[in-house]
Amino acid sequence: MPIQLHEENGGRVLVVHVSGKLVREDYAQFVPEFERLVGQHGKLRLLFDMTGFHGWELSAAWEDLKFGVKHFSDIERIAMLGEAKWQHGMAAFAKPFTRAAVRYFDHADAADANKWLGEA
Repeated sequence: MPIQLHEENGGRVLVVHVSGKLVREDYAQFVPEFERLVGQHGKLRLLFDMTGFHGWELSAAWEDLKFGVKHFSDIERIAMLGEAKWQHGMAAFAKPFTRAAVRYFDHADAADANKWLGEA
C-alpha cells in the first residue's frame, strides 16, 4: 500500500509514510482519516515520510492539490523526511500551499524531525 498512516502523541501527530507512486485511490484512504483527526484534535502536525516515494500519477497530483486547498489551515507543522535531493526541493515547493511551518529532514535525522514536531 503506497500510503500508511498512524497516529502519535495522542493523535496530534499523523505519520504519513508514502512509497512507490501515488494514485488517485490512495487519497480515498488518507483524506477521511486526516479529516477525522482534524475533527477530534484541531490543527495537526504531519510527519511526511517519503522513504521509497517515487511521485504521483497525474490524477493523484490533482487530488493532492485539492487536499492542500481544502486543508490549507488545518496543519500546524510538516516535517518532510526524505532520502533524495528532489524530495528536499518538495519542502520548498510546498510552503506557498500551506500555512504550516515546513521543514525537510534527511532520513538519518528522523529523531530531529520528531523532536521538532513535538516542540511547543
